Amino acid sequence: MSFGLSNIFKKILPTGLFYRSLIIVAAPTIILQIIITIAFFDSIWIKANKGLTRSLVGELKTLSDIYTGKDLVQINYLTEQFKYNFDYVINIKDEKLPITVKERKYSPMDRSLRRELKSVFGNSNYWFDTIKHEDVVEVQVKSNDKIIQILFPRERIAPSSVRLFVFWITFPSLLLISIAIIFLKNQTRPIINLAEAAEKFGKGDYVSGIRPSGASEIRKAAYEFDRMAKRIDRHLKQRSQMLSGISHDLRTPLTRLKLQLAMLNQKDLSIKMSKDIDEMESMLNSYLQFAESQIQEDSVATNINKIFTEIASEKNSKNFHLDLPVQIVLVGRKNSLKRCFNNIIENGLNYAENVYVSMSKSTNKLNVFIDDDGPGIPLNQYKNVFKPFYRLDESRNLNNAGVGLGMSIAEDIVRSHGGNIELSASSKHKGLQVKISLPL
Repeated sequence: MSFGLSNIFKKILPTGLFYRSLIIVAAPTIILQIIITIAFFDSIWIKANKGLTRSLVGELKTLSDIYTGKDLVQINYLTEQFKYNFDYVINIKDEKLPITVKERKYSPMDRSLRRELKSVFGNSNYWFDTIKHEDVVEVQVKSNDKIIQILFPRERIAPSSVRLFVFWITFPSLLLISIAIIFLKNQTRPIINLAEAAEKFGKGDYVSGIRPSGASEIRKAAYEFDRMAKRIDRHLKQRSQMLSGISHDLRTPLTRLKLQLAMLNQKDLSIKMSKDIDEMESMLNSYLQFAESQIQEDSVATNINKIFTEIASEKNSKNFHLDLPVQIVLVGRKNSLKRCFNNIIENGLNYAENVYVSMSKSTNKLNVFIDDDGPGIPLNQYKNVFKPFYRLDESRNLNNAGVGLGMSIAEDIVRSHGGNIELSASSKHKGLQVKISLPL
């Protein structure tokens, strides 16, 4: 039972730290204000209103009893005294009481007035209206065959301190909540900045100049994150530089071997060894490409359509088909994205006749579909193709030039942009479909 209620509260309550903190601060203030208001209305305002109304109805009863007498001089004298002392407007009417009820159902003032008039004059000997005039209440009571119309100030039955009380109980609460919002904003801003820096770092962007601020715990977290980011960045640079240096250093002996093979008289042996050297050189190029993919590159607004247009121009192949209906721009590392798309397209052109590229766009995501009409990949090998140096010779009939880094590099680039890459056999061209999702 408690677990179900917990899930319900999780769905109802906000997920952000700022709004949760605001509820923690504001909820007790609002609840306290409601309790005080209810207590005031119940114990002070309603009782005071009831006492004032009872006193006023007593005056009206006295006035009604006066008009039952026969001495007109006395009646007129007492009427003038009521007008002067109680600020009444009194009129005598020779007509029936109005039938239309003017009582407001949820008004404490109307309810109190009705109860007191009913207890004194009965059910059918009175009528009142608190709506027609803004500051005046009209009451009509029946006395013998006469209808006495009395108009009196609303303050006689509605204490004027109510509005002042509501103002002073509401305004300070709103002021305190507003101040709390400002302070909460200042306290949650460092956490938001730290989360944005972590997201940026997770996408492969270089994070520099993190400025610790806020509470001591947040400052410590920001400081440790900055140190961690610098260590990881230094490690990646060292790895890339080492791999790049090894690859470059190996080019020199390979070049010397090529020159020596060119002068050999045994051509058959020379050709075989040249093929081995070409394969080694291709492997070195792949290693260099992998090292280049790890190099830091600034994120900029990148036109995806232009990237594919450049690739198509470089490939210059009639088997490469583009279907790009709309211009799409996202913030990313242009060279890395181009390398990613190029690796997948090149794989498709190597293992299939045709490659087709299309895109779709949603509110916050770009989907790139790269299809081919080749033999595809077995379902149980989908995860393996993204492993470094993994080759599917039997499955895709790969040539000997590849070393199994193309898809690994592509996945690393997509993941570093906060996206996702997946393979599917649901291509409409009956081959393999590579779907790349990138956040906009």
